[in-house]
Amino acid sequence: MEHTQEFLEVISIETLGGFYITQIKQLQDRIFERFLSEQGLKISGGQGRILFVLWKQSPCTISEISQRTSLAKNTVSIMIDTMVAHGIVRRESNPDNRRQTLITLTDYAVSLQQKYNAVSQRMNVLFYTGFSETEKDQFEAYLQRILTTLRQAEQNQENNEG
Repeated sequence: MEHTQEFLEVISIETLGGFYITQIKQLQDRIFERFLSEQGLKISGGQGRILFVLWKQSPCTISEISQRTSLAKNTVSIMIDTMVAHGIVRRESNPDNRRQTLITLTDYAVSLQQKYNAVSQRMNVLFYTGFSETEKDQFEAYLQRILTTLRQAEQNQENNEG
């Protein structure tokens, strides 16, 4: 995609990596949600990320889900409220710590996993079309480095605030 000098001056950034990442995320979210809908799955991409975490380990706390999805705790909490209302997950008191709420999967959520995995695989094929295995590995290594740097920056900000 070519950019005019005027466009580059308007966004006034030295590199376009973050801009591309934002565009990719927006497009990926729309396509992913369309794929989910085609499979009859009435969940959003964000809810899918929460389910993905819970399919790997359930139950989890809101904090654990937030950390594993990189979604803000208040966003996770709002999404969980919606998912509870739709019978996808349950909130349960932690028997070992009554002040802590655990999020668990319903049977309905468990039944969604196979279709969700098929949609995820379809998205992965689309995402890496035209990439060699080496390019894919390099790309993911670069993204992991960016993610690590951003997580460290966020942790530093939280430490400085608290």
